Amino acid sequence: MDYYSFLRELLDLALQQKASDLHISIDHPPTLRINGRLIPLVKMSRFTSEDTKGLAFALMNEDQQKRFLQDKDVDFSYNFEDKARFRINIFIQTDEVSCALRLIPTKISTIEELSLPAILHDFAKATQGFVIITGPSSHGKSTTLAALIDEINHTRNDHIITIEDPIEYIFTDDKCVIDQREIGRDALSFARALKATFRQDPDVIMVGEMRDPDTISTAITAAETGHLVFTTLHTNSASQTVHRIVDSFPSEQQNQVRAQLSSSLLGIISQRLILRAKGGLIPACEVLISTSAIANLIRENKVHELDLVIETSAEVGMISLNRSLATLVKLKEISLANALMYSLNPNELKRLVR
Repeated sequence: MDYYSFLRELLDLALQQKASDLHISIDHPPTLRINGRLIPLVKMSRFTSEDTKGLAFALMNEDQQKRFLQDKDVDFSYNFEDKARFRINIFIQTDEVSCALRLIPTKISTIEELSLPAILHDFAKATQGFVIITGPSSHGKSTTLAALIDEINHTRNDHIITIEDPIEYIFTDDKCVIDQREIGRDALSFARALKATFRQDPDVIMVGEMRDPDTISTAITAAETGHLVFTTLHTNSASQTVHRIVDSFPSEQQNQVRAQLSSSLLGIISQRLILRAKGGLIPACEVLISTSAIANLIRENKVHELDLVIETSAEVGMISLNRSLATLVKLKEISLANALMYSLNPNELKRLVR
C-alpha cells in the first residue's frame, strides 16, 4: 500500500468532516472526534498492524523515527500541505503502533469568535503577572492561549517568546516580534528554555504547559520580575490549580511559593468545552481575578475559601463555573443535562437555573 497517499486521504477527510482529532489504532477503522464524540468510519477497513506502522512512519521524519524507536512514544507537529497543522502523538500499545492526531486550525480565533468571557481582554492588556488557563485535556486551553497571545500581537509593540511541546499555532508577527521555541528541536526542556528567556529580553512569555516544579518556579519568578507570563495546567478549578502548584513543592518551600503566587498571579481561567444545542462546542468558564482578598487567601493557605470569593465577586469580573453553565442553559446554548455533566456542584447549578 502507498501509505503516503492513504495518509493524505485520511487527513483530507478529517478536514472535510471538521474533526478535532483522528485516531489510528490496530483492529479499528479510522476514527474521528467530531463535536467531542468519537465517530468510527465503519465503511473503511480496520487497520492491520502493518497499516498503523506504515502510517506512523509516513508521518515521521528520520529524527522523529529514532526518538520513537528509542522512547516508545513521540510528540511533534505536522504541516499538511499548508492546508492545516496537526499535533501528533505516536505511541506503542500492546506492542502495536497507535497514532493520535489533533487538528490545529490555521486561523487563530479571537476571544469573541471563541465565545469566551469579555473579561479575558483585561489579561491581554496587562504588562506583568501570571495568567493560568486550566481544564481537562482537549477542552481548548491551547486555543484560548493562542487568542490571548494573538490579541497582544495585534495591539502592542512587545517581544513575545513561546515555549511549546510541540509548537501548535503559528503566529504571524504584526506589531510584536514573536519567537517560537519547540522542546526537542529548539530547546532541551521547558525549565531550561524558560530560564534562558531572562537573557532574551521578552515582554511576554508563553509556556505551553507547566510539567514540573522547576518550570513552575521559574514561571512564577518570571512573572515577579516584570514579565507577563501565560501558561496552562491540567486542573479542574481555580482552587485546585493553586493546590496543584503549591503541592508540587516540598513542605518547607510551600509558604514561600504561596507568597510568590499571591503577589504575581493575575488570574486563572478554568474552561470546559460543551456540546452546543445547535451543533459545535461552546466554552463554559470559571474566571478568578487576583484581588487583594484572593491574594490574602492564597498567602494564608485558605484556598478552600476561593470558590466563595469567586461566587460573590461578579462585580469585578469573576465568574463561577456554575454561573457560566447556568447562563448558557438559560440562553438555550446548552442543555441542562450536558451542563450537569460538567458541574462540580450539580445541586447548586439546578438552583441557579431555576
